[in-house]
Amino acid sequence: MKATTPKTVAGNSSKIQGEGDYEAARRYDKSAQDFAESGKVAEAARKAKPLDPKEAEDLKQAEAIGKSRSKGEDPGDAR
Repeated sequence: MKATTPKTVAGNSSKIQGEGDYEAARRYDKSAQDFAESGKVAEAARKAKPLDPKEAEDLKQAEAIGKSRSKGEDPGDAR
């Protein structure tokens, strides 16, 4: 496999590696970790629940469509 080198996009000095920017990934990871440790996860989950049975069914259908295109669950993911 050929190694890729960081590229710069015209007018942008950020380094792009493959499909993303390492600095942006670090910022996202830090933000996600901070949120997980904030104690606000349960509240956010309650606010994200479906508003009515129709929305719940729509979400289940969307999940089924997504899973139909999947190669399966990652055995390393624990839910």
